[in-house]
Amino acid sequence: MKKMYGYARVSTKDQNLDRQLIALRDFGIDDRDIIREKASGKSLAREAYQTLRNQLLREGDTLVIVSLDRLS
Repeated sequence: MKKMYGYARVSTKDQNLDRQLIALRDFGIDDRDIIREKASGKSLAREAYQTLRNQLLREGDTLVIVSLDRLS
């Protein structure tokens, strides 16, 4: 079964994910399928992103991000 995941990231713990979460929910992604992370984007070696990439995403799944700079 193909799934759709969302990925929301901000760079610091002081920043807020709300805008991204609203956009991902509006796109139709369930809260349980939104991966959240508060970490710098300068490296892809982020815990939540690596879990998403290596354990959750399967061939044919869709990853939705609000803006490309939220990925890295």
